[in-house]
Amino acid sequence: MKTLRLDIEYEYDFDLYGLVSPGKEYTVAWWLNKLFKLHLKKQQDLCYLFGSNEKLLISNYEFSTEHSTVRLFRNKALGTNTFKKPFLLPEIKEYDYVLQVTGTFSNLYPQELIGKIHNIPLVQYVKQFDPLTLKFKENLIF
Repeated sequence: MKTLRLDIEYEYDFDLYGLVSPGKEYTVAWWLNKLFKLHLKKQQDLCYLFGSNEKLLISNYEFSTEHSTVRLFRNKALGTNTFKKPFLLPEIKEYDYVLQVTGTFSNLYPQELIGKIHNIPLVQYVKQFDPLTLKFKENLIF
């Protein structure tokens, strides 16, 4: 009997930034709202289920218009986990937050966006990442 396999190609048409910040996610979201005139709001935590009833909860903030979407994720999972790598994106575990920008808002030049984010007192470092180079990029598809 012939086995069929479904291969799905996702489009990663968003800009991705890693932020290093000791601040709480609601404080970082507040600063981003203030700086970029956004309205990032707390959404339901992302829940990734794995075998043996283990789950990974990721804090999630979102602002959406008809032309753009901005999401702020906490990179490290909430609560205590038994996972070796309790991160949304384990490849960039040094970064506390992940900022995902889709649409016209991302037409801002990346260096200009990074420069503005550096003006946030809580943010120590910002770096742009190419989503295609990340092994766990599927974690960013909703």
